[in-house]
Amino acid sequence: MLETKQIAIVGGGITGLTAAYYLQHVIKEKQLPYKVILIETANKLGGKIETYKKNGFTIERGPDSFLIRKEAGARLVQHVGLEDELVKNDTGKSFVLVNDQLHEMPKGSLMGIPTQISPFLFSNMFSLRGKIRMLEDFLLPKRECKTDQSVGEFFRYRLGNELLENLIEPLLSGIYAGDIDKLSLMATFPQFYEMEQAHRSLILGARQTLGSKTKQVAKKTSKFYSLKHGLQSLIDQIEKKLDPSVVQVMLDTKVRQIDKKATKYHLLLDSDEVYIANSLALTTSVPQAKDMFPSYDFWDDFGEAKATSVANVAMAFDQEAIPKDIDGTGFVVSRNGDYRITACTWTHKKWPQTTPENKALLRCYVGQPGDEAVVDLSDEEIAVIALHDLKRIMGITAQPEFYVVTRWKDAMPQYEVGHLQRLNKLTEAMTEQLPGVFVAGNNYKGIGIPDCINQGEQVVEDILKFLET
Repeated sequence: MLETKQIAIVGGGITGLTAAYYLQHVIKEKQLPYKVILIETANKLGGKIETYKKNGFTIERGPDSFLIRKEAGARLVQHVGLEDELVKNDTGKSFVLVNDQLHEMPKGSLMGIPTQISPFLFSNMFSLRGKIRMLEDFLLPKRECKTDQSVGEFFRYRLGNELLENLIEPLLSGIYAGDIDKLSLMATFPQFYEMEQAHRSLILGARQTLGSKTKQVAKKTSKFYSLKHGLQSLIDQIEKKLDPSVVQVMLDTKVRQIDKKATKYHLLLDSDEVYIANSLALTTSVPQAKDMFPSYDFWDDFGEAKATSVANVAMAFDQEAIPKDIDGTGFVVSRNGDYRITACTWTHKKWPQTTPENKALLRCYVGQPGDEAVVDLSDEEIAVIALHDLKRIMGITAQPEFYVVTRWKDAMPQYEVGHLQRLNKLTEAMTEQLPGVFVAGNNYKGIGIPDCINQGEQVVEDILKFLET
């Protein structure tokens, strides 16, 4: 009789949950003699995915959507039987707040990179000097191949400081919430480096990527998916699908230490119980993983794995309380202003199903680099900051019916320059010193929901391959 092999997954966010679900699927399909344990320190699964409902409003405390073009998200939704719940975002205009004014995002923009010149030339978002500097991209040579560089260095060379600060930086920081002069280009947006290398001009490369001008100005299409009843419904559905005879879930449980003994790993839990595993996946933060393996120095070689803190405040209003209810999905804020919010989603416009009729739902974000202390303020103080800025920007003077503040401390990993090289060294060291242990999650290869799901899928392949050999 074959020995039952034990698999441990430490961390029950979307990465770990994906790994547990797909492992179960393969184990059952192939009738493999494997068991899985999923260990999570919190009292719930899903990590940052959390949906809150009140008075008919559906409020996402973490991410509110995932990219359609990255197929892993929709694939998982369909696999668990929620494909009928998928909804696409409404495609109204989006704006950038520059010099105290909301400017419509120029048409033909690929993450702030022009693919059509005239909308940028006629935009009041940029000075004449800034527009001329942007056009120098057509003349500048491509830079010599580099292993890595910062996002800021790359875009500043190609398009100039003004386009970078007024448009590209607010858009990119909305994803990574970090300092663009420290963020690694190759770990975050390598496709832009590849555009430059292939086409010399970044504008020409972006234009080629989007296709012909005729296609660009065609009907706008949705870029994001969500679920009718909130993203939490995906977490709940996966949890329902887990079979206790294959996957054991342990909540409110911390792994204090992991020791390698012969070919197996001994996980010491905070209950003093020891769980023995043949293979395991770490989907936690790097500091947490380091604490579990204190005698291995390759974690130090990986670096500090810095993470920033952010907060958001969702506010519910009567529709009449929004005097400038612009037809759009929201705005990002240029860092040149004196505002403390970094972006605002007009959720009732972007996701109409979240908001009762004749109501409005706005979600503001705070916590830009250099102002992270705002996250430690009280709920009331954060709401006051957001309302102060919204009054200046949108003329809102009414108090919200209610507000919900969510803090994510040290939750946004910063892929600083050299991240991929450090990750490769970490992976090589773990393969040699801790065979059968794999890392995945937003600390490593992407922070979006589809990126984390992809990593969960890859962990399944890695573990199964390891156990088979």
